[in-house]
Amino acid sequence: MNTLAALRSAWRALTANPMRSMLTMLGVMIGVAAVITTLAIGNGAQQRIAEQIRSLGSNALMVVPGAQNARGVRLGAQTGHALTEEDAEAIASEVFEVQYAAPNLRSAQQIVAGNTNWSTYVLGTTSDYLLAREWQIAGGRVFGPGELAGSGKVAVIGHTVAQELFGSTDPIDQVIRVRQVPLTVIGVLAPKGQNSWGQDQDDVVMVPISTYRNRVQGHASGRLKRVGSVSVKVHEGMSMQAAEEGIRTLLRQRHRLQPDDDDDFALRNLTELMQTQEATSRVLALLLAAVAGVSLLVGGIGIMNIMLVSVTERTREIGLRRAVGARSRDILAQFLIEAVSLSLAGGAIGVLLGAAVTAAIAAFAGWQVVMSASAIVLAVGFSAAVGVFFGFYPARRAAALLPIEALRHE
Repeated sequence: MNTLAALRSAWRALTANPMRSMLTMLGVMIGVAAVITTLAIGNGAQQRIAEQIRSLGSNALMVVPGAQNARGVRLGAQTGHALTEEDAEAIASEVFEVQYAAPNLRSAQQIVAGNTNWSTYVLGTTSDYLLAREWQIAGGRVFGPGELAGSGKVAVIGHTVAQELFGSTDPIDQVIRVRQVPLTVIGVLAPKGQNSWGQDQDDVVMVPISTYRNRVQGHASGRLKRVGSVSVKVHEGMSMQAAEEGIRTLLRQRHRLQPDDDDDFALRNLTELMQTQEATSRVLALLLAAVAGVSLLVGGIGIMNIMLVSVTERTREIGLRRAVGARSRDILAQFLIEAVSLSLAGGAIGVLLGAAVTAAIAAFAGWQVVMSASAIVLAVGFSAAVGVFFGFYPARRAAALLPIEALRHE
């Protein structure tokens, strides 16, 4: 029996009882759809985290104040006031691995532009902040040395703020007010999207740190140089660990901490945190795909059971084929083709079902999903392997039947 004849025979056998064939394929369909959907969700999560890593900038560190200790009571993380602008300058100039270090001050403020207002964060920093974060300017410019030194009344706004305050109007050279302080918009930041905490990074107004201290914040002179954090970028190819150790040693010396004193600051490796999230997301996606693969195994067991029933029902047919000259390998090929056809048909329908479910999740749940050709090939290939593996035993059993005993079967 040639391959074409075996395929025709298998098709007639499968279409003779379409309901049973459909129920047999159901497990494979669900398994393939589940594998494709879970891998699409996992790939989408990894892509989103990769975008967030890029938005932070490569080799990014954050130095933040430590916990404040008031009469033996520790008030929690970032309640201290140990960091200064001079610390940021020292980090940039004295730690060999550091390329940029930008001091930051920030607070929530109501921004007014004409008859429109918007609540956002005002960030006081230096132009090095954009270099440390690898943040591009979409239009205009960043503040210069003179504006940094002289508390210039200028601002660079994020994409979200530009949309909310000015809509389609060009915001460059427009005036906004922060706590009654007029600021001229000199630049608009390129969009960055959300960070890993769900915060819109484009919802920000940046001003020179001197402008923030002297005009927006207005703190007493004793704390004029205090900052809320320092954004650090390490030179490409240099050790992040060495940079952390250098910054820690420098700040402990500058803050005159004794060897047994705790750090009054904290270091956060932002890239490392995001990469940990990415690895966790990858492991979770593989775990979900493995669980979904169990459905394929269950579907394979269903195929084997139905094929065993089919062998029993068609014992006399097998005897007749053997009596008229069919060889054992012809019977083996026929039943194996039937099993693989069931599995592949279920896999094909499962691909369509998985694509539909993935699209529905993206549309209704708002998740980022990425369907890859490799996931489809993997799912369909695995379904074919299931058909071969679980179909071989029934096919071998049919091929082993003796013609005389098969013809005697009632």
